[in-house]
Amino acid sequence: MKILVTGGCGFIGSHIVDSLIGKGHEVLIFDNLSTGKKDYIPKGVELFKGDITEPKQVEKAFSKFNPDVVVHTAAQVMLRKSLEEPLFDAKTNVFGTINVMEACQKHKESVKKIIYTGTGGAAYGEPKKLPVPETADKIPLSPYGCSKVSAEYYVRSYCINNGFDHLIFRFGNVYGPRDNPDTKRVIPIFVEGLMKGKDFSIFGDGKQTRDFLYVKDIARLVAENIEQTTGGKTYNLASGEGTSVNKVYETVAKGLGIDKEAPHKEAIKGEVRFIFLDIKKAKKELGFKPTSFEDGMKETIEWFKAPNKQ
Repeated sequence: MKILVTGGCGFIGSHIVDSLIGKGHEVLIFDNLSTGKKDYIPKGVELFKGDITEPKQVEKAFSKFNPDVVVHTAAQVMLRKSLEEPLFDAKTNVFGTINVMEACQKHKESVKKIIYTGTGGAAYGEPKKLPVPETADKIPLSPYGCSKVSAEYYVRSYCINNGFDHLIFRFGNVYGPRDNPDTKRVIPIFVEGLMKGKDFSIFGDGKQTRDFLYVKDIARLVAENIEQTTGGKTYNLASGEGTSVNKVYETVAKGLGIDKEAPHKEAIKGEVRFIFLDIKKAKKELGFKPTSFEDGMKETIEWFKAPNKQ
């Protein structure tokens, strides 16, 4: 199949591209390279350099490639940046998604399916009960959570009105090889801080929990469901367990063989205190089997330690 992957040079998107190529599909990457890297483009895969906030660029890529499936991963993913620049966050995640869906609508003679990568960690807000199922109220605390949830509704609306099959995945906190410290995710910040002596801190007491998801689990599941008719369903993807930030730091420090106490700073408003997701639906209907945090972290730390990162 012909598959267009927005954000295909990025952390999550590049792994998805690898899995799709491994299944024999033809892929076009659409990416502005703001955080993605050309080094992650597999041999024989073309990059269309463009920005989802520019509708003419999106339309040009669709007209050139005529995709069967669109995997939309391109996004502004930094929660803290969304607190500082909510308009930029909304422009990228909401208007950018509308531009992608407008292009899908204009090319519905070729497009059959959309896969949208949303957020589970920021969508539900401070949960009333744990684990959080897909049916829980979505009351995001941050502009990032608001924009990703809004985009999810736009995707679903366009798909229903145009007859597209679609899948919406709400991720936990994704980690793994190719993660970029510039996006302010906690694991690469800890790794880079300990390995290179860069400044880092744990915000608050570190007892806050997150539900960590290994990036290769996402890539595998997307590739397995590209050709399946899924009927427009939404799934949480995560480990199904809460892991404290303190535990994450201890795991990173142990994996690097470094004995150093982490500094702490004041907690950030707009961040959820405790969360982990209910993943029973994905396990039952998609055969989802998350990698253990311990195994995923071993591979992640080895990647960061490698001299030539691919």
